Amino acid sequence: MNSLWVLRQVLPRGLLWRRMQIPRHTPVRPCSLYTCTYKTRNRALHPLWERVDLVPGGDRQSPINIRWRDSVYDPCLKPLTIAYDPTTCLHIWNNGYSFLVEFDDSTDKSVIEGGPLEHNYRLKQFHFHWGAIDAWGSEHTVDSKCYPAELHLVHWNAVKFESFEDAAQEENGLAVIGVFLKLGNHHKELQKLVDTLPSIRHKDTLLEFESFDPSCLMPTCSDYWTYSGSLTTPPLSESVTWIIKKQPIEVGHDQLEQFRTLLFTSEGENEKRMVDNFRPLQPLMNRTVRSSFRHDYVLNIQAKAKQQTSQATP
Repeated sequence: MNSLWVLRQVLPRGLLWRRMQIPRHTPVRPCSLYTCTYKTRNRALHPLWERVDLVPGGDRQSPINIRWRDSVYDPCLKPLTIAYDPTTCLHIWNNGYSFLVEFDDSTDKSVIEGGPLEHNYRLKQFHFHWGAIDAWGSEHTVDSKCYPAELHLVHWNAVKFESFEDAAQEENGLAVIGVFLKLGNHHKELQKLVDTLPSIRHKDTLLEFESFDPSCLMPTCSDYWTYSGSLTTPPLSESVTWIIKKQPIEVGHDQLEQFRTLLFTSEGENEKRMVDNFRPLQPLMNRTVRSSFRHDYVLNIQAKAKQQTSQATP
C-alpha cells in the first residue's frame, strides 16, 4: 500500500502539507551564551583571547542583552552632550581585531559630558564590531535582537586620571557610547571610512586620517540606555559606563561588506577574514539598566496586541 495514501487518510491535509515541506535553512548567530562558549573553548581562538580565561572574573561584564521591559526609566538622567573637534582625528589602523580611528586626547577638544556622567570624558578612539553575515554582528542585543554591526566610541575620565591606561583599570574610568548599525540607506559620512579600508586590509597597517567628526555617526534620536559594565576585549576591566543609543543608524549592505574584506592576519600570513569579532553576551547579574526615555507606551502596545489576540481567539 502506498505510504503517502496512508498518511493522507490519517493526517489532516494542512498538517500533512507542513510535514512534507522542505525546511528552510535560516542563518543563526553563533550561540552567545557563556555556557556554549565554554563548551567550545578548545576551538581555535583569536590570539587576543589565547591568554584569557573565558570565565569572567567579575559580576559587571559586558556586553549584555538589554530588555525593554526590565529597563528602568530614570528622570534624573540628563541629555548627553557631544562636542568633537575634527582636527583631533589622527589615523586609522587595523589592530588585528577591528579597525580603530584614534584621536589626540591630550586636551579637552573632543569630549562628552552629561548623561549619566559626572565629569567630562575625552574621546580616545572608536571602532566597530560586525558579523560574517548581516544576521548578526553587534555585541549588545535588544530583546535578543542582533544588529549587523555596532559602533563603540571610547572615552576616558581625564578629571580623575592621568592617562587612558590608568582610567581603563578603574571604576568610572571609561565611558563608551554604543551605536547599532542596521541595513538601510547608504551612509554618506561612513563612506569616508569605508574608502580607507583597502589601505589597512592587513593587521598592523596604519593610515593617516585627518579631519573627521564622529558625531556624524550618531543617530538623530537622543534616547539611550545606560549601565555599569566592562571592556569587551581583554583585560575585560569593569571600568565602563555604557551608553547605548536606542536608535540605530542605517548603512548600506555594500558598506558592511567592505568591513568584511579586512583581515585578522598580517601580510604574508595565511589570510583570515576579520568577521564575528564580537564577545559573547554576559549575564546581567544584579545590575539595573536605566533608560533616559519613558517606554510605558511600548509595553502598552505589547499588552494591547496580546489582548487583541486573546479576543480574536475563540
